[in-house]
Amino acid sequence: MTQATQLQSKSTATFRALKCKECGAEYEPKAIHVCEFCFGPLEVAYDYETLRRTVTRRSIQSGPHSIWRYRPFLPVETDQPIDVGTGLTPLVQAHRLARRLGLNKLYIKNDAVNMPTLSFKDRVVSVALTRARELGFSTVSCASTGNLANSTAAIAAHAGLDCCVFIPADLEAGKVMGTLIYSPTVMAVQGNYDQVNRLCSEVANTHGWGFVNINLRPYYSEGSKTLGYEVAEQLGWQLPDHIVAPLASGSLFTKIYKGFQEFIKVGLVEDKPVRFSGAQAEGCSPIAQAYRDGRDFIAPVKPNTIAKSIAIGNPADGVYAVNIARKTNGSIESVTDAEIIDGIKLLAETEGIFTETAGGTTIAVLKKLVEAGKIDPDETTVVYITGNGLKTQEAVQGYIGEPLTIEPKLDSFERALERSRTLERLEWQQVLV
Repeated sequence: MTQATQLQSKSTATFRALKCKECGAEYEPKAIHVCEFCFGPLEVAYDYETLRRTVTRRSIQSGPHSIWRYRPFLPVETDQPIDVGTGLTPLVQAHRLARRLGLNKLYIKNDAVNMPTLSFKDRVVSVALTRARELGFSTVSCASTGNLANSTAAIAAHAGLDCCVFIPADLEAGKVMGTLIYSPTVMAVQGNYDQVNRLCSEVANTHGWGFVNINLRPYYSEGSKTLGYEVAEQLGWQLPDHIVAPLASGSLFTKIYKGFQEFIKVGLVEDKPVRFSGAQAEGCSPIAQAYRDGRDFIAPVKPNTIAKSIAIGNPADGVYAVNIARKTNGSIESVTDAEIIDGIKLLAETEGIFTETAGGTTIAVLKKLVEAGKIDPDETTVVYITGNGLKTQEAVQGYIGEPLTIEPKLDSFERALERSRTLERLEWQQVLV
């Protein structure tokens, strides 16, 4: 009996096909990602009647303490997926940040502590590599702005898969080291992410590797739905009123929406309107620009921002993200690099969460939306923090002060303490002015 036959014989899979988001054409669930008729993106289609009959809140809660408690909603056949403890990250009620901003019900979904590599990408890679193994791939790869390379290398190492990842050559040192430690082959390409991605499409076609965000993209992107499932479960099987999330390709945004809709469809939560707002850096904001201009297409841009993890100039799911923001009465905003740094600092000093630049972008946009009156103070608002600040320390160097160097004597300490209090008073006076 072949491995594929063994997997199928014990399968409890509920996905049935890949379906084009544009024309509706359906395909067998293989390693393809583009419709051959209209070139639209393919998405996984499920048997929701079976899900409604077989999945309950109790069956989910009795499952693993990871994303795989939602396995019936994910595109894998095996009952033994690659489980490295990914998911079920904290949903933190952000009291101090809420008070600072004038909100009453603010939550932080903190994937800065996701396992194993401290970003939400661990979710999508766990799903993609499980499916890659089912489809017979022995070498896996990705085009990455950093976090995805970390996740792909780490989870491939755990699963015993060969790995080769492609990154822009100017990535932050923490992200490069966070990939190399797992001993994959790393290709640092002299170009931006969009150029890396184009190269990877050629490699995927010529070498037959499983690229998590190219030929395996329909399966990979489904992992982001778990960020929607977990928030609903952690809020007591209720949906929030408003979410704010970062936008890179736009896939995360659209999949959180899909996750909420699936839980509604199978009766796990009550239907209610949820507003979706997205965050981009001004130095790479093609989705925000399309939203602002009222366009139904994305004009590609050349990235120029410290927020490298979301610096995708030609986002594949940008149009779908714009549509979701519009139909949910949400918004898409962009912020400057200076505002991103302030966002990182604001989250750290109020909630003790050190986020990378994508999270700083999201917090800065949250602040901007509040100041513009676009968030009701009494709404239950959830902000998605998708990566850890330890990976992008360069972004805040020079903006967070220096240690006070003292002699090992009490009087030296006392002088330094008084100096620090004086500086703190001066900073507060500047804020008040």
